[in-house]
Amino acid sequence: MTPSDQEIVQVERDGAVALVRLNRPEKHNALDLAMRRALAKAVEALVAEDGIRAIVIAGSDTVFAAGADLSLLAEKGAQEVANLALPSYWAPLVHCPKPLFAAVNGVALGAGCELALLCDVIVADRGAAFGQPELGVGIMPGAGGTQRLIRAVGKSVAGAMLYAGERLSGERAHALGLVAVLTEQGMAVDAAMALARRAAHMPARAVAATKRTLALGADLPLEAALALENREFLLLFDTWDKSEGMTAFLEKRRPEFRGC
Repeated sequence: MTPSDQEIVQVERDGAVALVRLNRPEKHNALDLAMRRALAKAVEALVAEDGIRAIVIAGSDTVFAAGADLSLLAEKGAQEVANLALPSYWAPLVHCPKPLFAAVNGVALGAGCELALLCDVIVADRGAAFGQPELGVGIMPGAGGTQRLIRAVGKSVAGAMLYAGERLSGERAHALGLVAVLTEQGMAVDAAMALARRAAHMPARAVAATKRTLALGADLPLEAALALENREFLLLFDTWDKSEGMTAFLEKRRPEFRGC
C-alpha cells in the first residue's frame, strides 16, 4: 500500500486479527476508486500474511460507509462505468479465504451496505442503519445490493429497501438475521474484534473448508450442497489439527492447532 492508501484505509494488527478501518471522514467514507483500491490492496496483503487469521472491516464510530462517491459516476455513461471495472475492486473480498467481519457503527448505505453484505459476519450497534437508496438517484445496486440482500433478508424486506428506500435499523437487521451481534452504540468494533479473535484460534484448514462450503453451497441444490459439505468434512480427517483437536478434547485440555 502507498502512503496515501494507508491514510484512507488504516490497518491495525492485534495478534492474529487485523482491523481495517475506512478513513475518509470528510466524505462519510464514501467509496471512491482510491478507497476501493486501497481496501482491495489491504485485504490482499492480509490474505498473504500467514500470521493473520481473521479480518475486521470498520468505519468510524459514527459511519461505516455512506455509499459510492457519486462524483465518480454522475457524468459517465454505461460504457464508461463498465470501463471502471468496479467489481474487480471487490474481488479480493469476495474470494478472501479468511473470515471477514463487518463492524457497523452508524450508516451503511448503498455501496457501504454492499460492502457489509460481502463480509461473512456483520456486527452492528443500535445506531446502525442499512439501506440501498440507489433508485433515488436513478440507478440500482450493482455490487450485490439486490442478490446478496434478498438472500439475507428475503424478498419482501429487500423490496421495501430497494423500491421505497426503507432503511433497516440495527435492531431490525438483527431480528432479521442480517446482523449476527447487536451492541450498544459505538461498540460494534469491540464486539467484532472479540468474535474475530475466537475465529482466529480455530484450525485454519477447517475454517477455510467451512467458508468454502458456506459460500458455494448457498446457491446449490440441497443434495449437491450436502455432497460438498461431506467432501470437505472427510478431507479434514487427514489433517494434523483434527487429531490434535479430538485428542485435546478427550484429554480435557486446550488444543494447540498448527493450521495443517
